[in-house]
Amino acid sequence: MGVADRIIREWPSPLPPSPAKGGGRTSRFACAALLILTVLPLPARAASDPPLSALTLVGPPTIVFKAGRDACDGADVPDAPARAFRDASGAVAVFGLHYRNRALRGPNLGQLKLDCTVVLDSGEKSDPALYDDRSWITATWTEDGSHVAALLHHEYQANEHPGRCPAGTYMACWYNTITAAASADGGRSFTRKAPPVVVAGAPFRQEVDQGRHRGFFNPSNIVADGRWRYFLASTTGWTRPGSDQEAGVCLFRSDEPADPARWRAWTGTGFGAAFPDPYLATRPNPATCRPVGPFPGPVGAVVRHRGSGAWIAVFMAKAGEGFPRSGFYWTSSRDLITWDSPRLLVEGATLYDDPCTAAAPLIAYPSLLDPDAKGRNFDDVGDTALLTYASLRIEGCTITSDRDLIRRPVAIRVWP
Repeated sequence: MGVADRIIREWPSPLPPSPAKGGGRTSRFACAALLILTVLPLPARAASDPPLSALTLVGPPTIVFKAGRDACDGADVPDAPARAFRDASGAVAVFGLHYRNRALRGPNLGQLKLDCTVVLDSGEKSDPALYDDRSWITATWTEDGSHVAALLHHEYQANEHPGRCPAGTYMACWYNTITAAASADGGRSFTRKAPPVVVAGAPFRQEVDQGRHRGFFNPSNIVADGRWRYFLASTTGWTRPGSDQEAGVCLFRSDEPADPARWRAWTGTGFGAAFPDPYLATRPNPATCRPVGPFPGPVGAVVRHRGSGAWIAVFMAKAGEGFPRSGFYWTSSRDLITWDSPRLLVEGATLYDDPCTAAAPLIAYPSLLDPDAKGRNFDDVGDTALLTYASLRIEGCTITSDRDLIRRPVAIRVWP
């Protein structure tokens, strides 16, 4: 999420506050992509595992949004997986752009247009305790279409604030937290408490352990299962006496998304791990999450198949270390904890790959959206769905802000 001015092999800082429209830059999410590969344990899988589901591309790609054509300003680039909900009138809102957050809106998923209203801006403030540096809306949930809870991927980029990080580079100073925002007008505007509520953060302040990336980041969409709501989020992990957190993907659960303090992560025996604001309270030896799934990095999206109840997740992976080719993969689960062997859905160089050797635009930020979803939050799919993702053009070794939001029809089959 975000873009930078240096070549991707440096994995630099994100988009400046007022980027030039269509300029060549690198993706902030790409920075996170490489660091994820350096911190997440490689998934152990048996290639002979029988698949629970099959996803098949059944049509060509079409363009939903083209940054150079449809943007309100240079901040409008596909920069996160697409998240959608239906508001109280039945209209659709889709998020997944920049840290100057705007929405694509329309009567349905097939007729979307960018609304130039900024629903949530980023303050780029230097005080890390305010959690208002750069924030992306990365998950939404609404029960009535009017009141919307949002999860924010928040980055405190200490390298951009003089005196906050002696190392002075993006990854060495990277301090990431999942925070919360809320809307009372169907997603037309979002507000945060002061300071924002921390949904998941490292149990130490941003000056601690500098020299490496730290925290929780890139939450998936929120999904429903009975009275519970879930999302998946990545963590870099950390080492603390009596409370070592393994790097990986954590599963969070809540019975009330409107109260962001109620989210708890899976510990291996139950949902008892909380990761509150370290600037407000200290918690010696807090419980830690037990990573789930075969994920080499963040989960793009997770949805529930209506006919079978099975969960399907999509994500990016780079060739090597257990994945035969670069591209988008899917995996399936009955319980959101145990997942089957990933299968390749779309082959292509992703943000995890070296853009200097890519022969075509990179692909990133996969999501699955069913136009006929029964839920207001598009967390369910039938036997077809739209794989929605970004195509990012490169110039030399630079990932540019010349990007398209793409959708492609997919057929879905789940075995009993």
